[in-house]
Amino acid sequence: MGSQPHVLVIPYPAQGHVAPLMKFSHQIVDHGIKVTIVSPEFIHERLKTTMPMKSPIRLVSFPDGLEPGDDRNDKIKLINSFLEVLPGHFKDLIEKINESDDEHISCVITDGMVVPALEVAEKMGIKMAVLWPAGPATLAIILSIPKLIQDGIIDTRGTPLKNELIWLSKEIAAWTSTKLPWSCPGESKRQEVLFGHLFRMNHFIKQCNWLLSNSFYELDSLALNLIPEIMPIGPLLLANQSGSHIGSFWPEDSTCLSWLDKQPVDSVIYASFGSTSKFNQQQLDELALGLENIGLPFLWVFRSDIINEALSEFLDGFRTRIADRGMIVNWAPQEHVLAHPSTACFLSHCGWNSTLDGISMGVPFLCWPYFTDQFQNKSYICDVWKVGLGLNPDENGIITRHEINTKIKTLLFDDGIKTSALKLKEMAKKSVTEGGSSFKNFESFIEKIKH
Repeated sequence: MGSQPHVLVIPYPAQGHVAPLMKFSHQIVDHGIKVTIVSPEFIHERLKTTMPMKSPIRLVSFPDGLEPGDDRNDKIKLINSFLEVLPGHFKDLIEKINESDDEHISCVITDGMVVPALEVAEKMGIKMAVLWPAGPATLAIILSIPKLIQDGIIDTRGTPLKNELIWLSKEIAAWTSTKLPWSCPGESKRQEVLFGHLFRMNHFIKQCNWLLSNSFYELDSLALNLIPEIMPIGPLLLANQSGSHIGSFWPEDSTCLSWLDKQPVDSVIYASFGSTSKFNQQQLDELALGLENIGLPFLWVFRSDIINEALSEFLDGFRTRIADRGMIVNWAPQEHVLAHPSTACFLSHCGWNSTLDGISMGVPFLCWPYFTDQFQNKSYICDVWKVGLGLNPDENGIITRHEINTKIKTLLFDDGIKTSALKLKEMAKKSVTEGGSSFKNFESFIEKIKH
């Protein structure tokens, strides 16, 4: 069959999942493989606006399954509804493409969370690749779910039965039982949904033809060694040549780059908390005052989707006070910001994409995890790789301005952390360069898809 291989890529509809799969898609398109990205309408619309004009990638959308009057702000409802209607649409799409003379779908690629797509692929006998978008240690514990249930550590809803540390091996950082990848304290419905996805995903991760990871062997060999057959091919951002706006849900404000040009080298605190974190007003005040009091320039990403009237007023007042040395944007071209010589440290929620961005650019972290795998990423950043410091909440669960101030000052004067960060940056670059571990894994995956 001499025709061009055609893969369907279907990310879980959330920013942290879409971005790596979009980067990966651009990378495989460059190797002569045809790519169609499948997403629900609410994501499709956003991707269309941030896609490069002449992109070789085709975007296909499916209905999200909700009625016109339904609340589309309820993310859980939206995603579940999409996953429910997906199998029918997905099967039709595959059949339609396969009926055309010159093409057959060679493979379905997802991040593992889109279980219905994997079910369809398995039934239709199509090869499956899972690109895991979070850290290897997170995947290792998800693959241990059946054993954790069997050993009486968690129940069948993912709730820990005892408050104890969970060790997968003596070599890798332990998990706190209340901070597992599916833990959503106080949101039992959400936790149940998430745990259900991960539980069902186990089967497909063990069945899929290729299991890829957005990481690199040298970064976390001990966790990777716990997962049979896994092929780390990251950091995808370093392997990707086509610019950074790929897969972003919000338009990036690049005016902050010319603002960074005017700041001294190694002076700017970059604060960004990903696509899902939220703060209450008291915490927001402390964060704002913490940034203001340090006396250094800072760039703060404040997503427009969480700004209400009260916040808008708060921000206007704050903007006026800090006009001479702070900048607030709705969304930033993060990879460019972190690569900028003026950026000194990254105040981050420690999502996996942001963790890899910071590592790839050699920037030290100040860690402020919010939920799921971010707590584990924080313990790697601070205790294993030693490229950052954690922020500790006070007895009321608030991270105070004093804590922010002290930690930033400590971090900026710590040469050991800076040295470790630059060492990891070199390792990351080497892994995706010709002959590197991730480079070889990627080449081998492309070869197999083609034949």
